[in-house]
Amino acid sequence: MGLKIYNTLKREKEDFIPQNPPYVGMYVCGPTVYGNSHLGHARSYTSFDVIYRYLKYCGYKVRYVQNITDVGHLVGDADEGEDKISRQAALEKQEPVEIAYKYELSYFEDMRKLNILPPDISCRATGHIIEIISHVQALIEKGYAYVTDKGNVYFEVKKFASYGKLSGRNLDDTKSGERIDIATDKKAPEDFALWKSADGGHLMKWPSPWGDGYPGWHIECSVMSRKYIGDTLDIHGGGMDNIFPHHECEIAQSEALTEKPFVRYFIHNNMLTVNGSKMGKSLGNFIVLKDLFKKMNPMVLRFYILQSHYRSVLDFSDESMTAAGVGFERLRNSIFALKDVKIAENDDLTAYPELDALKKEFLDAMNDDFNTPIAISVLYEILKHSNNELNKADRDTAKLEAVKRMIFTFTEDILGFNWNMADNTDSGEENNREDKLIEFLIEIRKQYRTEKNFAMSDKIRDTLKDIGITLKDAPQGTTYTIS
Repeated sequence: MGLKIYNTLKREKEDFIPQNPPYVGMYVCGPTVYGNSHLGHARSYTSFDVIYRYLKYCGYKVRYVQNITDVGHLVGDADEGEDKISRQAALEKQEPVEIAYKYELSYFEDMRKLNILPPDISCRATGHIIEIISHVQALIEKGYAYVTDKGNVYFEVKKFASYGKLSGRNLDDTKSGERIDIATDKKAPEDFALWKSADGGHLMKWPSPWGDGYPGWHIECSVMSRKYIGDTLDIHGGGMDNIFPHHECEIAQSEALTEKPFVRYFIHNNMLTVNGSKMGKSLGNFIVLKDLFKKMNPMVLRFYILQSHYRSVLDFSDESMTAAGVGFERLRNSIFALKDVKIAENDDLTAYPELDALKKEFLDAMNDDFNTPIAISVLYEILKHSNNELNKADRDTAKLEAVKRMIFTFTEDILGFNWNMADNTDSGEENNREDKLIEFLIEIRKQYRTEKNFAMSDKIRDTLKDIGITLKDAPQGTTYTIS
C-alpha cells in the first residue's frame, strides 16, 4: 500500500501525492524560545521527526523547514499584551536577543538528546523582517489588510471568504476572548494582527511604512515557509492547538496574497496530558525536559511517545513511564544480542518469507498515517525470530543477519532510536556503564570457564541472575537479558 496521511484540511486519510515528486516541502511550527523545552515539545517534534525520517526512507527528497519564534508571540496567543520573549527578558534582566538565543540552544540540545534530526532549515522570525513587511504591504495593496491610526495593521477576515475551512469555524464562532483578543482599533473582533505598533518602551521593534513596530505571530510562518519552500507546501505540521487561530490565519494571509493553495496536507499531533489533566505551570504538573532527563533515558521517552499514535491524546504518568521503560529494555536487550552476529560470505539473506511478511506489516503500519504503535508491535514479532535462533546450538547466522539489518533499519533509521546511548545524558551514561560492566563480568566468567574454575563461573552467573540479569550461553558466545 502507498502512504496515506490524515489531512486535517479534508478531515480524512488521503493518498500522499506531493506536488513535485520526489521533492517534498515540509514546514513545522517551531518553538517560541522564551523558556526551556517541555514534554509537549518532545511529543510534537518526535512525531514529526519520524514523519521526516519515513518520508526520506520512502525515497523522497525532503526539505524540512522549522521556524524559531523570537518575536511577536504575545502572552495568551492574543493580539494585545506583552511579547513572551520581552517579558522573560525583563524577568531575567537580559536583552531579548540573549533570551531567545539561550533558549534556542537549550531547545536544540534537548532535541539532540531525543535523537531528533535537525531541520534542513531553521529560521528565526527576526531574520525575516524585510520579507514580513513586504508581505504585509502587498496584503494592504490587495485590499485584505488595513492600517489603523495607531499604526497597527490587521487582516480583514471578512474579505477572505474561505476563512474557517481548516478549523470548521465561521465568523460567528470567532469571538472576543477566544485566543484572539479584541483591540480597540480593529474593524471586527475576528481581524488579526499582521504588524503591531511599538511604543517607546518596547524592547523589540523595527522601522516600517506604518511606524516602528514588530510582526504579528501568524505572519512569520507564512513568510518563511514561502521563502524556503514556495507558495504551496506539501506538508504543514504542528499541534492541534495551532489549528485555530494560528494555522487558520496562515491560510488566509498566504492564499489572499498568492491566490494559490497554501498547504496540500495539514498534519496535527494531539495534545499531551499529565495524569489526566492538561499540562500547565498553574497546575503544578509542568514537566521540563532537562529535569526529566535527569531521571530517565531520553530514548525511553521517545519509545513512550511512539507507542501512542500521534493523533491520539497521550497521557504522561509515572506508571505509564515505568511500563514504557520495561518495554524499551525488552526491545533493547533483544537488539543488543544481535550486535555480535557474524555472517558467512556465502549465506543467502533472501530466503526468509516469514521476515518479508513482517517487513510488509511494519511498512503497512507506517504507510497507514505513520502508525508507530502497530509498527513497534511488529518489531517484537521480528525479534522473536532472532531470539529463537540465538537459543539454538546450530544458529542460522544468515537469518540472524537478515533480522539484524531489518531491525536496525526500522528502529534507527525510521523510528529514530539511538541504541548506542551516546547522548551524554545522565541516564544514557548510566545504561552504557551498566552494559560495559556486564560485558566485563562475562569476560571474567569466560576466563574462569577456560581455567575450569566452574565455582567462580557459576557464582558470577547466579549473582547476576539474583539482580535480574540472565546469562544465556551458546556455542557462539554468551548473551544476556535484563528483567
